[in-house]
Amino acid sequence: MKEIFADLHVHIGRSENGKPIKITAARSLNFANIAKECADRKGIQIVGIIDCASPYVIEDIESFLKTGEAYEIKDGGIIYKDKVCIILGSEVETSEINEDGKTGSAHNLCYFPSLEDIKAFSKEMTKYIKNITLSTQRARISAYELIDVVERYNGILVPAHVFTPHKSFYGNCTKRLERIFKEKFNKIFAIELGLSADTYLADQISELETRTFITDSDAHSLPKIAREYNKMLLEDISFKEIVKALKNEDGRKILANYGLDPKLGKYHRTYCEECDKPLEGKPPVIKCDTCDSKKVVMGVLDRIEIIKDKKESISPNNRPPYIYQVPLTFVPGLGNKTIDKLLNNFETEMNILHKLSKDDIEAVVGEKNANTIELARTGRMHIQSGGGGVYGKLTAS
Repeated sequence: MKEIFADLHVHIGRSENGKPIKITAARSLNFANIAKECADRKGIQIVGIIDCASPYVIEDIESFLKTGEAYEIKDGGIIYKDKVCIILGSEVETSEINEDGKTGSAHNLCYFPSLEDIKAFSKEMTKYIKNITLSTQRARISAYELIDVVERYNGILVPAHVFTPHKSFYGNCTKRLERIFKEKFNKIFAIELGLSADTYLADQISELETRTFITDSDAHSLPKIAREYNKMLLEDISFKEIVKALKNEDGRKILANYGLDPKLGKYHRTYCEECDKPLEGKPPVIKCDTCDSKKVVMGVLDRIEIIKDKKESISPNNRPPYIYQVPLTFVPGLGNKTIDKLLNNFETEMNILHKLSKDDIEAVVGEKNANTIELARTGRMHIQSGGGGVYGKLTAS
């Protein structure tokens, strides 16, 4: 068995010939660049690229395979330079009716073992999606119906960033996933926590006790890859092995979830749009304590406080730890030149965050930078909570 790092939610901004895929993502995010970033700088061994149902991306994948640097494997996935397994995925937005009869939007991560599978999925989804070339488009289909389409092409469905206020199941569609998926809820064996939430918060909802938690970056730029990630115990890197880990089968499992402290997330606390600030009162906060406005973006912490059904957070015995991790790009005072210097000396961000001593780091970037990195690595920085789409902030004191 091997311990590997996996980030299963990375976007593509543009195709190789400049066609838009994910409008809000960086142009440098294309299929080949993601593979290289994971192999050469991040040290991520499994990456889920979730815009692969776009015909433009499918063309790029076919061209990428012809270079000889990558190849498909029988157990699912594309292997790049024998270092990285690329899992082909598609993020699909579905419409769901909430308990109040209103329509909410939710994102679903759909993963497939082979290029042929996702090509067939893409073709079928043209029945439900107006512009299949763009990522994360609204489908004229519910998640309850979508899971059948995904399984038809050998895929699995994982609800994405389930607590965020705008595009998630718990955020604006439902208080319980079982209400959405009904008798198919047993097919949902994993959920993605997303920014602004962690295991402690999620395990206040009893229906999630039997679900695996994953933490992924939802990267919209190359530096954001591995902002959140998972450590898995696998026999090898492949789609088949990942599915076993998500199901906790045959000794495969998630060993740890790594992510930002939820307070650093963009939607941790309720945010007043009139005062332009996160609200720090005792949760749940549903209106501004300054201007009394209800024109707010509900925070993840506040939403969970409303929908939770357990008096305290108790995790099942097999739940892996959630480890607060600060990526190098979030460390205050650490500029791009310093980060490049670290990577040039120590190869990958995973090495710097997990393997090196403080003395090793100090020898390359000096005592001040080493001290700052150590404070961030050990969770000893002060955090100002984020909200309303604005990240929280780290300070050394």
